[in-house]
Amino acid sequence: MIAILGTGKMGEALLSGLLRAGFKPGDIMATTRRPERAQALRDTYGVRTVPNSEAAKSADTLILAVKPQDMATLLAEIAPYVPADRLVISAAAGITTSFVEQRLGVDVPVVRVMSNTPIRFDEAMSVISAGAHAGEDHLKLTEGLLKPVGKVLRIPESQQDAATALSGSGPAYFFYLVEAMVDAGILLGMPRAAALDMVTQSIVGAAVMLRDSGEHPVILREAVTSPGGTTIAAIAELERHSVRAAFLAAIEAARDRGRQLASG
Repeated sequence: MIAILGTGKMGEALLSGLLRAGFKPGDIMATTRRPERAQALRDTYGVRTVPNSEAAKSADTLILAVKPQDMATLLAEIAPYVPADRLVISAAAGITTSFVEQRLGVDVPVVRVMSNTPIRFDEAMSVISAGAHAGEDHLKLTEGLLKPVGKVLRIPESQQDAATALSGSGPAYFFYLVEAMVDAGILLGMPRAAALDMVTQSIVGAAVMLRDSGEHPVILREAVTSPGGTTIAAIAELERHSVRAAFLAAIEAARDRGRQLASG
């Protein structure tokens, strides 16, 4: 039995992914604060919605998907009901495994996970790290839950805040870029729908090419960038406006904000 505690947008995305991967509605419990949200989850997915305490007592695996600022309250609520043989998966940005371990008060195995919203289409990037009491079996079980909905990568926990900023928030940077490119197409006289189609397919094709070719992105970019051509003119403008530096600063800011949220 798996319980998702805090079934908001990311929790629901994971819930739907588990069901697509072959889990039955009876294998999953969900918790949420609002009764109307619980009813919507029951109606849409057929899963059972329960209080946090019942989920902690009954499930073999607990997935903590509340917001970082709500994690301490949730852990205080469920701590009396979590025995040491439960696997606890924490999916909240910035929350360390030691934060969870200390508040549960038992030698519970904790695995820290950061995924992202493409989980809704089975294209998530999920990174996982083991806590002090989590072993290979716990990592494999976590991978088994996440692999049907995307790619899974093990990293040291010291890199989790960076991963949150890079891939956890990454889809938003991508959508921001698409929005800007579509606006540029409109500026150049393209209808919005046509501009969106061209940009979307161009980026999907480029992403698949990057993934499947094995080539470094610099090599792929240079292949499009002819001497004195249109692409180098565009790249020169991006460099003049320090777009690369802006991305570095933005992702660093996201990392820092994740740490602030976790510290309360």
